[in-house]
Amino acid sequence: MRRRVAVTGLGTFTPVGLNVHETWKSLVDGKSGVDHIKSFDATNFDTKIAAEIKGYNAADYMDRKLSQRTDLFCQYSIIATEEAIKDSAINLEKINLERAGVIIGSGIGGMWTYDKQQNNLIARNGVPDRISPFFIPMLISDIAAGRISMIYGFKGPNYATTSACATSANAIIDSLMYIRHNYADIMITGGAESVICPMGVGGFNAMRAISTRNDEPQKASRPFDKLRDGFVMGEGAGTIVLEEYEHAVKRGAKIYCELAGFGLTADAFHITEPAPNGEGVASAIKLAIQDAGLSPDDIDAINAHGTSTPYNDKNETAAIKSVFGERAYKIPVHSIKSMVGHLLGAAGAVEAISAILSIRDSIIPPTINYEVKDEECDLFYAPNNAVKMNVNHIISDNSGFGGHNTAILFSKLD
Repeated sequence: MRRRVAVTGLGTFTPVGLNVHETWKSLVDGKSGVDHIKSFDATNFDTKIAAEIKGYNAADYMDRKLSQRTDLFCQYSIIATEEAIKDSAINLEKINLERAGVIIGSGIGGMWTYDKQQNNLIARNGVPDRISPFFIPMLISDIAAGRISMIYGFKGPNYATTSACATSANAIIDSLMYIRHNYADIMITGGAESVICPMGVGGFNAMRAISTRNDEPQKASRPFDKLRDGFVMGEGAGTIVLEEYEHAVKRGAKIYCELAGFGLTADAFHITEPAPNGEGVASAIKLAIQDAGLSPDDIDAINAHGTSTPYNDKNETAAIKSVFGERAYKIPVHSIKSMVGHLLGAAGAVEAISAILSIRDSIIPPTINYEVKDEECDLFYAPNNAVKMNVNHIISDNSGFGGHNTAILFSKLD
């Protein structure tokens, strides 16, 4: 028997808000979190802008020892998870901790830690006596899931997913399957990323993947707009509490919606470029609809990957057309990356949370900075203003370097 999966808790830590309430209000209001880079001197870099977390002081959230022994991506995840667990109102003394797991993904892991320790090595002329004993535990991408399990005592499935920009969507899907097939009752899942550092920005600049619209930071992320010139790096975390439906009902939990379907595919095409006409994305969306027992006509909105890169946006548009036909022009296809930037390994989770809140509040956030129509991107992208509408079924899709494609379908409870 396939068990139903409910969403019972949400937590975010993003460039436009340090909790779910702030983040969601900013998204609906169309507020950009992009600005000139403050975390390091970007004078010599082609890109001098990013969507950074603002006003962060680790001491406001955790003790000094924990902050010194964790990379920023891990800290962000711990913060978002604390919010999600509080939101879910789980009583840790009344649940079976052996059937509660944690899957938190990160596309890259502790790059800030790597940057710092590499500099220590160089400063010592290659003598490794200043490399921290915490270097590896801070660097590895699975450490957020491990730390969270230790903090709360969760003893169920525990690991990280890594699939570039599809990372946290994969984490959510894995968690769904553990609950569906009776290996767990509760899963804490999502993703975190913080790579707005010299090596991170320098690496993406070398690929020519990120925007260089340095004179207009808040207009740089412009998904589906003809003048887009690359994605804008972001950082942050998103955590979702998934729970077996009857388990949630029995304890009187607040239920946001149901996680009803998913699709997973590979492009098998190119290390960074999506497959022509978005074939892999289209297949993932079709599989998610099929898995949920729905038809394309049932889908009300799409929280798109929408990276603001030339290839992704046109191919994602083509994918949506191939699935929905003429109806594609009536579905709001929106990208919150226009505001938070591209959160890389955290993107899927934060975008899923946005989709969940669209169901709750009957509103679609806008795609801001949509100014010049692209003939190859001609759908309705909720340009510059939020759209009030009833949302019963919404898809969030993501893709990652390496050809990974995901689609997650959330449904309003009957």
